[in-house]
Amino acid sequence: MKVISGKYRGHILLGYNLEGTRPTMDRVKESLFAMIQFNIKDKNILDLFSGSGNLGIEALSMGSKKVYFVDNNKKAISCIRNNLNKLQVEADKYLIINKDYQKALLEIKDRNIKLDIIFLDPPYKTNYIKKSIELINDYNILNSDGLIICESDNLEKIIYYENYCQIKSKKYGDKYIVILKRK
Repeated sequence: MKVISGKYRGHILLGYNLEGTRPTMDRVKESLFAMIQFNIKDKNILDLFSGSGNLGIEALSMGSKKVYFVDNNKKAISCIRNNLNKLQVEADKYLIINKDYQKALLEIKDRNIKLDIIFLDPPYKTNYIKKSIELINDYNILNSDGLIICESDNLEKIIYYENYCQIKSKKYGDKYIVILKRK
């Protein structure tokens, strides 16, 4: 697993074999970031269910303003820290939150943080995409022109409110990537 573009291009990231995670493969990540490349620079990004921090680090490499990394797994948090330290990412470019996704989304709301892109890549055997989008909507933490990028093994798990529309969808083997935007 490596950074594919931008400032940190070519750097290998730790955590490919991190227990309990399923990293987005490089070819999928490359295609995904090609779809959103013009929406990243100087934007606030949330990498919910971060795992190794792969998606958030790619966004930092491409010039995002700040990335919020959220994971409940202490080993994942340690891996994210190690990857950020290895790349010598400036401390003001990120915030790591070691909490359950529901508590983390409430913290983001309470801090009055507005996000431009939210990556949702939860464990596949959950309904966390639906629950996350409900909270994102209820807490109003996504900017009006923001994007939610969902990854799942099943399109039926990507459930969202009618005030969102699907702007892109792509299948990669057993994975689906769906990009949502507010109407």
